[in-house]
Amino acid sequence: MKKITTWILALLLLVALVGGGTLYRKFAAGQSGSQLQAESKKAESSAESRAAEGQDSITAKAGTEQTTAAAEESSEALSEAPDFTVQDADGTAHKLSEYKGKPVVLNFWASWCGPCRMEMPEFDEVYKARGEEVHFLMVNMTDGNRETVKTASEFVSKQGYSLPILYDTAQDAAQTYGVFSIPCTYFIDADGMLTAQARGAINKETLERGIDMIVKQ
Repeated sequence: MKKITTWILALLLLVALVGGGTLYRKFAAGQSGSQLQAESKKAESSAESRAAEGQDSITAKAGTEQTTAAAEESSEALSEAPDFTVQDADGTAHKLSEYKGKPVVLNFWASWCGPCRMEMPEFDEVYKARGEEVHFLMVNMTDGNRETVKTASEFVSKQGYSLPILYDTAQDAAQTYGVFSIPCTYFIDADGMLTAQARGAINKETLERGIDMIVKQ
């Protein structure tokens, strides 16, 4: 039993590192921050169950074959993305609501997080290719202890990433979205509606699929 448990834990870690994050379609209308957290925990538990069974999958509301149809559903069934305030490296405050009018990829990360570092190169690649049509908001979990503006910005500079980095120094964003594990990514459409989320590290294909959900064809 101990060997089996160890094997399952190793498999879960491998899935997270290679981009095994699962994409979940849509949220219930009027969902609060605490409900987002509950939904996130439920999603992660579901993803772990599939990982334990050796399944690295992407899940849409009606299955991956119906992603386009799901994306065309009425926005009335979706929940508006809760607003929050973060800051840039210069200390200037920015609100999520400022970006309404253009789709947003909202990612929570930290430089000490292995899976975050694994997915960052592909995020940067997609940003360079699609940054004109989608806002990328890479929100750093800046707790002032394990992560600071200095450590995070030095990491980004050293890696040569061009992604827009914002710092959650007051933990407003993390608390608003009930973020308890990273990385995690939210896909928000141009109307400011939460459309999909991905728990854990994701690869380029999954990121592109999430973006396709929020970009009007």
